Amino acid sequence: MSESTDLKHTPLEAAHIACGARMVEFGGWFMPVQYSGIIEEHRAVRSAVGMFDISHMGEVTVAGAGALAWLESLLTNRVSKLAVGRGQYTLMLDEKGGVIDDLIIYRNDEEEYFLVINAACRELDLEWMRAHLPEDGTVALKDLGDDYAAIALQGPDSEKILRSLYPECEVPKRNGLSLLSTAEGVVPELVARTGYTGEDGFELFVPTSEGEALWNGLLKAGVKPAGLGCRDTLRLEMGYPLNGSDLARTRTPLEANLGKFVALDDPQKPDFIGRQALELQRNAGLSELLTPLKLTLQGPPMRAHYAVLSDGSAVGETCSGALSPSLGEGIAMAYLPQQLSVAGTPLEIEVRGRRYPASVTTLPFYKKL
Repeated sequence: MSESTDLKHTPLEAAHIACGARMVEFGGWFMPVQYSGIIEEHRAVRSAVGMFDISHMGEVTVAGAGALAWLESLLTNRVSKLAVGRGQYTLMLDEKGGVIDDLIIYRNDEEEYFLVINAACRELDLEWMRAHLPEDGTVALKDLGDDYAAIALQGPDSEKILRSLYPECEVPKRNGLSLLSTAEGVVPELVARTGYTGEDGFELFVPTSEGEALWNGLLKAGVKPAGLGCRDTLRLEMGYPLNGSDLARTRTPLEANLGKFVALDDPQKPDFIGRQALELQRNAGLSELLTPLKLTLQGPPMRAHYAVLSDGSAVGETCSGALSPSLGEGIAMAYLPQQLSVAGTPLEIEVRGRRYPASVTTLPFYKKL
């Protein structure tokens, strides 16, 4: 795809081109989809270590005496559970329970929080949050999305690489956040231990001016560049949803099988936007669920918008799909009637006029031995 003048560019673009990346449009950004090849990059992350440019993601800080109460009113998980230096996955909903964004929130001080939001949702998220800020001035919201370069370091060897480059860093535990270095700059250098691949890994946040140096340092340490293509196959093998494909304003987290990240039954969770709609939906019963599928015979790679059939009748369509490099099988996700979402249910997926047998399975698709 040719570059458009209105695409956004990450501070690492020159580094990607120097590495021979194939660049494409993604959510309004000019991003690397692959370097040496999707399968090779995928396997490097599963077996050793790879790195992804995630500078297109948004970073937001929320601070002040009213920060906790305000965040509780916006997000589905209970924020007060977080100790300083800890993070959690959560969702931000509209009044109908539709998913505006799924995101990670970290508590980096007693009254300050660090949020990592999806690239395609950055402007919408900020608009939504600003529209709901309290008028008493007890919450300060700061958009740092243009101040950070960010790299996801993922794979079994990621901690070894991190320690070799930053021997003084206090390596966080899983779902933790700490300072990457004590260097003073426009924004603090941070490291979080989360990820979107199912492997151990870290997200490194540095000022934009330091991003290319960090990328090149990781390259020199033997880390393989990886693009959006294998990021998608890695996350899909784990059953992690993709906003805009598996998640949308027309779907609730209950339909998306993300109920464990919604504190409906936690007596300490205050009211939040969308709660009433979710309670009504749960009481009425879910009509559809996001369901994992796999081909039962060899077939073509799965993609989005392929029809899913039961007894010859269309019952839904895939919203994500791929040929799993780890399993060698076609895998997909689709919203299906609840009665068809039971593991083992036989189905068919139609690809370019031909039907291929499939069955409902369980997540994750890929399970480590």
